[in-house]
Amino acid sequence: MKQLPAFATAAGLAAVAVALAQAPASAPPQPGAPPAKQAQKGPDPNSQYRLGPDSMPQEGVPKGEIQGPFVVKSQVYPGTQHTYWVYVPAQYDPKVPTALMIFNDGQAFKDPNGGLRAPNVLDNLIYRREIPVMLCAMIDPGRTPEQPEPSGSEWGDRTTNRPTEYNTPDDKYARIIVNELMPELYQKYNISKDPEMHGIGGESSGAIAAFSVAWERPNDFRRVLSIVGSFVDLRGGYVYPERVLASEKKPLHVFLCDGRNDNRGQGRGGQYNPNRDWFYQNVRLMKALTEKGYDVNYSWGMNLHGSAFGGAILPDMMRWLWRDGPVDTDPNNMVERSFREPVAKPDASKN
Repeated sequence: MKQLPAFATAAGLAAVAVALAQAPASAPPQPGAPPAKQAQKGPDPNSQYRLGPDSMPQEGVPKGEIQGPFVVKSQVYPGTQHTYWVYVPAQYDPKVPTALMIFNDGQAFKDPNGGLRAPNVLDNLIYRREIPVMLCAMIDPGRTPEQPEPSGSEWGDRTTNRPTEYNTPDDKYARIIVNELMPELYQKYNISKDPEMHGIGGESSGAIAAFSVAWERPNDFRRVLSIVGSFVDLRGGYVYPERVLASEKKPLHVFLCDGRNDNRGQGRGGQYNPNRDWFYQNVRLMKALTEKGYDVNYSWGMNLHGSAFGGAILPDMMRWLWRDGPVDTDPNNMVERSFREPVAKPDASKN
């Protein structure tokens, strides 16, 4: 992973803040929107990032199944409901308690033509035993029945409960995941009850929401994947570095990624606001987690806000986040070193 550059110290970031205060104003783009035209000379920063083979279907790799959509009604925000899908790997055995990953903004993570393509990543990494066999629930933000489902062009900031659910640094979204979604998943699938076998991730506002779930419920979720996380003042999310430093260390594993060309805190009038600087706030959170001794990793790119960098390194993020998954170290166990084959399904003709 890339190390923090010299300028990304408190003094260096303060100098950057002064320079950015003179920059022209720009409105933050939606996570799924095309990148805004660059004010600086040179190529689009996102042009440096492309999806690799781990994010593409590969010959011979068993494909998991996407089940759903399912709908769970919310009591935390009465009148709203959440649509979700479940990725079931070909190697899933209902008789074996299985790991679980949850991705917020589910429509974006499951999109076979999008910038993240999580099902392909899971297929390939599970097959090669680089992560444990795991189920993956991909859940959209809450909406009323009259509101449209989020899509690749509108993730729900203007049409759903996404801004309030995801960006508010409280326990409400954790209650949605733990108290409303998880009981449904436990009923349908054999999921391990070990919190070390539960991970959650997201992009942008979905990333701060993922961190909030693990922060509020570390006895339920312990692995956090954050892509261009919105740890900024949309609903007060810039408070987490101080919370981390002021609180007893929690048993979390966190991987953060962001880019130096993410939204950098320019207001409509051109005035710089550090609490709205995505990159600065991600660096602050990384430094706080590091100071407290958390199991934390990070990678900084030059990307804009969006999926470009995070999608390109999603396989590596997943490898690191699940690097201590259970394995058999017996040198004579050749099955443990082999590819993970599909689980044999019962022959329906014999029933």
